[in-house]
Amino acid sequence: MYGDPVTSVDGAGPPQPPTGALDAPPQPWPAGQVPPYPAPYPMPEPDRLTRFVVRLHDRSPRWAVPLAAVGCVAAGIGYALISDPTHSSPDAAPTCLLKLTTGLDCPGCGGTRALWYVLHADLPAAARHHFLFVFALPFLAYLFVAWAGRQAFGWRLPQLGISSKVIGGFLAAWLAFSVLRNLPWAPFTSLYV
Repeated sequence: MYGDPVTSVDGAGPPQPPTGALDAPPQPWPAGQVPPYPAPYPMPEPDRLTRFVVRLHDRSPRWAVPLAAVGCVAAGIGYALISDPTHSSPDAAPTCLLKLTTGLDCPGCGGTRALWYVLHADLPAAARHHFLFVFALPFLAYLFVAWAGRQAFGWRLPQLGISSKVIGGFLAAWLAFSVLRNLPWAPFTSLYV
């Protein structure tokens, strides 16, 4: 009666450990084993596609993902070079749906033409079509090389310290650029592509 531990008003509660168990360090669960209490919800079995993707990820070499990313970048560069966006009409397929339906330049309008001019070493023309793309391109290229080099070859290139404030400032500048380039007054009409 007196001296017995009380866990709640009605006496129900978790079992109390033996007196000497509080001094022992906690034992971690061995790998692959679950604790003796039930999971909060049943874990579903993964479907065939999920098992395939997980198995493919486990078996793929570490350079496969950077190589796939390089392939995507190469496909974009190839599209820009083959299509020559500088000589296509604004309504040529494929086109920007925002520009086609509203006549306004979207935040990415001019990016493909800017890439085409960058690939042909004409930076003033590239900046004329999308200044922020040309500004961000060296940073994006370095971030990609640092990531791909670390993933594929274990390189330890210095990381760019880009804070969330810098990213927020860049996105705010991109939003302002997107609005200003659609204004119908000089000098903003020079930003229209």
